[in-house]
Amino acid sequence: MLYAQLRRTAGASVLALALVAGCGSAPSGEQPTEAAATRVFAADSGQVTVPADPKRVVATGYAVPALIEADAALVGISTWKRGLPLMSEEDRATYDRLEKVAGEAAAETNYEAIAKAKPDLIVIGVPAPVLADVDMERLKSIAPVVAIGPTIPSAWRELSQRQTDVAGRAANFGQAKTAYEKKAAELAAKYEDALAGVKFGHVGSYGEVAKGTFQREFAGSWGTNIAQDVGITYYGQVKEKGGGSSDVSEYPSIEELPKSLGEADAITYSVQPDGTPNEAVKYVLDSPLWKNLPAVKAGKAFPIRYTEAATYDSALVTLDAVDQALAPLAAS
Repeated sequence: MLYAQLRRTAGASVLALALVAGCGSAPSGEQPTEAAATRVFAADSGQVTVPADPKRVVATGYAVPALIEADAALVGISTWKRGLPLMSEEDRATYDRLEKVAGEAAAETNYEAIAKAKPDLIVIGVPAPVLADVDMERLKSIAPVVAIGPTIPSAWRELSQRQTDVAGRAANFGQAKTAYEKKAAELAAKYEDALAGVKFGHVGSYGEVAKGTFQREFAGSWGTNIAQDVGITYYGQVKEKGGGSSDVSEYPSIEELPKSLGEADAITYSVQPDGTPNEAVKYVLDSPLWKNLPAVKAGKAFPIRYTEAATYDSALVTLDAVDQALAPLAAS
């Protein structure tokens, strides 16, 4: 793994750490058993008392890649298919080995499997609205439950740090962040002149062909937030913010393509790990309206792979993909 033994000082933590001592007198001739150390953690759902050093952790959703990379004491995870292409061989081996106690959707939670795993901490990494699909009370009867879910896509930075922290692996976070920021700064310097004054738009992967829509992603969305760290400027904003990812992306009809992206000097678009567009993006690329966009006619449409990164390690892969995508722009 990329992580080294780097830990923030204890004084930097905003979380209170307390030792919970056992109560009552020990039987004659026996030493009293000291209870495990705990601390109070600020979760999305409020203050939760958790183990200071969890020994058996279950993770779901966005917590899965973060805690695998942090080498947390995982005993069960949800599936996380979208992140598999971004995993190192070592992390993928860990993912494959771990018991799958939930599916891709929060509603696909196997409570019996979680109980069987005997966790001392459960980290739920799903968006707040999706928590309604989880029986939180049932989970709380098994172990302390900490919900740390995403808001807008770019929030993975703070999100992964909090998830790593609650799992007792704060020391394993800093080096990947530093490596990412160093590489992003190098690429920003490399493309500074080429990107100066250029307005970008982005086409995302989640349009619905059956409905005749495409996904326009703005700053802070999946396809844009890492490219922004390299210096790309995405213009515009959603017409109506609906919370979460809908604050940074919208789904116009394909007929609105000229209006939505007609002002772009350049356009990026999400593609699959093998470089091919999925059905939703291909629908846009095959449209005559796409071919007539000023940026496309000028040869300034750039595919970007690996736009699903949600950790600093995986985002390093995305930075490589952005560098590859922008190479023609730098050469022009």
